[in-house]
Amino acid sequence: MGFMTTLFTGRIRPLSPASEDLVEALLVGDDGRIVAVGAIADLAAKDPSAERVALDGWAMPGLIEPHGHPGTAAVLLSDRVLDLRPVVLPDAESVMSALRVALAASEGRPVYASGWDALLQRGLPDPDMRLLDDLAGATPLAIVHNSGHSAYFNAAAARLAGVDKDTPDPAGASFGRTADGELSGVALEAAAVEQVVTPLLESARADIVELLGAHFADLSCRGITTVSDLSWNPALNQVVDALRAAGRMPLRLRWYEMSRPGGTPAARPSRASGVDGGTADAEDDIVRQIGVKTWTDGSPWIGNIATSFPYLDTVATRGLGLEPGHRGASNYTAEELHGIAEPYAAAGWQLACHAHGDLAIDETLDVYERLIEKHGLTDHRFRLEHVGAMTAAQFARAAELGVTVSLFVDHITYWGEVLVDDLFGPERGGAWADAGAAFAAGHRATFHNDGWVTPAEPLRNMAVAETRRTRSGRVMPAGTPVSRTQALAAHTTNAAWQLFSEHEVGSLTPGLFADLIVLDRDPLTVPAEELAEAEVREVHLGGRRVS
Repeated sequence: MGFMTTLFTGRIRPLSPASEDLVEALLVGDDGRIVAVGAIADLAAKDPSAERVALDGWAMPGLIEPHGHPGTAAVLLSDRVLDLRPVVLPDAESVMSALRVALAASEGRPVYASGWDALLQRGLPDPDMRLLDDLAGATPLAIVHNSGHSAYFNAAAARLAGVDKDTPDPAGASFGRTADGELSGVALEAAAVEQVVTPLLESARADIVELLGAHFADLSCRGITTVSDLSWNPALNQVVDALRAAGRMPLRLRWYEMSRPGGTPAARPSRASGVDGGTADAEDDIVRQIGVKTWTDGSPWIGNIATSFPYLDTVATRGLGLEPGHRGASNYTAEELHGIAEPYAAAGWQLACHAHGDLAIDETLDVYERLIEKHGLTDHRFRLEHVGAMTAAQFARAAELGVTVSLFVDHITYWGEVLVDDLFGPERGGAWADAGAAFAAGHRATFHNDGWVTPAEPLRNMAVAETRRTRSGRVMPAGTPVSRTQALAAHTTNAAWQLFSEHEVGSLTPGLFADLIVLDRDPLTVPAEELAEAEVREVHLGGRRVS
């Protein structure tokens, strides 16, 4: 449906690759794309009949979350799940109290919780089946770790999920077992966690349109105009269709399917070639698949990332059950990972691989290099996700291969002290999520919040990448800060490019959609701490106000 040509006026930061200069007007056509930027008088002369809209604040391109999980977060952050995250409940006492209250009120109905984190909520007990059985009795209880890489469950929850001692471990995942082969009440990695929470996901289906719609609306209010989902369930496409039909789709969605050993890739449609080259036939600018997600290792918070260096021997690591000198391992061998990725790469899909430890990053780059050479790939934009322990040399190698990176810089905000004092020390932990090294190597790096793991706060991501300061005020002892220009690009132009969407969004440039937000302060010039606290006053998608 078309609408009138609109002339937006105000203080506008286009953040285009060509210029950061402040402009005073933006002319948007009836197709939602930008016609011109510049002076009010010049743009008004182009179309005197254009409707004028004054922007109250500082306008900039809409923010892009390049690594989210809205399909899962819509459920885990809903009222169907008890929110135990450290950003909500800061200590062990409040976590255990919340669980007891929820169980007492459940009347025997299953209780699902998310956000358990023994590193930030110090003093939490070992959440094995024995503890959860004592806590919940016959009431099914399952708790997802804050990282999403493990879950804990009691015997009743195991029965409800159809998991028992004879259940085989999924590829790349596992169920913890006692010495006599019984379930210990722990699920490690996505495929096992998914089995444990299947009853929750199935029960949410009846309300999934409302749940996903509410989550999209929340992301939009935070200034996000494009979100990617790195573990999308294609069955949710019909939910998105329903939201679109109801006029309740306030952002663009770019999704990645989850790879499976022996998986069969979907046919890949023609990909757009850029602003000058136009878009592919029948390309959906609101929702489409971009690639495929794989996992090489796990989470630093539970001890299963693959590193060349050991975890420290501390009270915290002992509390995680890690022996002195512990090193994590990859979920797959290089050959197994290659076997999983091969059919997707051959089909032309972009690969996005979770890799935190330096050994996991080397393994992934080795696999990527083989695939790139075998298939003669050029503009593949294969991705590395999170890359906590990635080194300067590895960033350089990735750039040479045309591999792009997305960093979880918000780890510094919440776990900065933990990384240095409890897990890896000042050299390794202090350089965690080294965004400055990524940019120095020539990357169009991006930042992300990873769904529900930390709040959707892209402006804070920019600030922490610039200051490398934790929320308690401590500056990380290693790693390289980024510039403001680099920080802003990470959630705008770079993120659009990483998602093969630079011909549509990312800057306020003629030919792109008028996806813009209005802040209460200038994103380019305010101090980093103020940028993190900026208020999003307006959100426009394709020139239409949606928040």
